[in-house]
Amino acid sequence: MVKLDNKDRIILSMLQRSGRISMSELAEVVNLSDTPCLRRVKKLEQAGVIEGYSARVNRKAVGLNVLIYAFVRLTESSDTNAELFEHAMSELDCVLECSVVTGSYDYLIKIVAYDLEAYESFVKKSFGRLSFIANIESTVVLKQTFSKEELPLEG
Repeated sequence: MVKLDNKDRIILSMLQRSGRISMSELAEVVNLSDTPCLRRVKKLEQAGVIEGYSARVNRKAVGLNVLIYAFVRLTESSDTNAELFEHAMSELDCVLECSVVTGSYDYLIKIVAYDLEAYESFVKKSFGRLSFIANIESTVVLKQTFSKEELPLEG
């Protein structure tokens, strides 16, 4: 864990809200000159606190109308099956997240699809070809009330 001071937290909060903010604007908010502010940002990047920059794309605006959470149970809990499954999920564009969970399932997968037929095809062709999957329980999101990307960074 990287030790963050208040200025680092402000920098991170601002970059989470607006990754395209200019260094001059960011420095002004943090009450630093451009060069020390840039040094702090570079330090946060090098330490792995800032993993990268990207644009948030509205999934529905690009036709990805269905959001699904799928609980997956493997045939056996072994390192080999886990590695195979995690690698397979990382190769699928429609899988947005893959998390190891506790309880009666091994994984929780977040998936997007154009429609239910596309998801059905995904289950049959992608999940269906993986012999180490014992069970899949899918939950279709009817309405997403909100989704946050910003982490709470209060001291």
